Amino acid sequence: MPAEAKADTNSARTDARPPDSRAGSGADSQPDSRTGSGPDSQPDSRTNPRPDSPSAAQHPPRPLSYSTALPASAPLTERQEARRRRILHASAQLASRGGFDAVQMREVAESSQVALGTLYRYFPSKVHLLVATMQDQLEHMHGTLRKKPPSGDTAAERVAETLMRAFRALQREPHLADAMVRALTFADRSVSPEVDQVSRMTTVIILDAMGLDDPTPAQLSAVRVIEHTWHSALITWLSGRASIAQVKIDIETVCRLIDLTDPGEKG
Repeated sequence: MPAEAKADTNSARTDARPPDSRAGSGADSQPDSRTGSGPDSQPDSRTNPRPDSPSAAQHPPRPLSYSTALPASAPLTERQEARRRRILHASAQLASRGGFDAVQMREVAESSQVALGTLYRYFPSKVHLLVATMQDQLEHMHGTLRKKPPSGDTAAERVAETLMRAFRALQREPHLADAMVRALTFADRSVSPEVDQVSRMTTVIILDAMGLDDPTPAQLSAVRVIEHTWHSALITWLSGRASIAQVKIDIETVCRLIDLTDPGEKG
């Protein structure tokens, strides 16, 4: 964990408290009566551990890793999805201006025009929200990369180019990048589904660059190592311990694992 991340644990705890039941006022405070599931029809759960709970402190942060199975969840209605989009947009805007500390749940609710109680039903804490924001940012990057694919001759070159393009996109929004990475650092087991989705999206981006639909176990292992290196490089750059040039060298070096796991390269 970066040294400066420890100073922000109090901020993370402040926004992880369940909402005051009196806060559920406004246009979005009532559940959608047309659906039997989703964040607008369920009461705020108090049973799962949150990042500020005593039990959460007993569990170390979960590392990013590829996961083929995600928990089933009811699909959102068009209205719920639009509301979720507003919340994620507000989160990204606030983080871009002031980093992790600037994302306060009450301000996110006001900016996205939803009741505070409704916001907590979508995202139980600031950590949940910022990890989901990172997944959303990766989805945008994925769409951009598909419109303009990497041009390298080898899979290793294409993956390195892809990850550096993603890195430079985050470099343009350093406060946002820092907020999202800190959220991943703070994430405990209660945030595992969101963290797994971030890892899945990163894996999809890498496999697309490799041109693979059906990777071998060895190739998936290489992808996991590449993900870990990319994430670590992002942390060291954000903490001022690595230059962009060093990050590029590290990414290009780890991507050579792809050549070692390519079945076509074996004699």
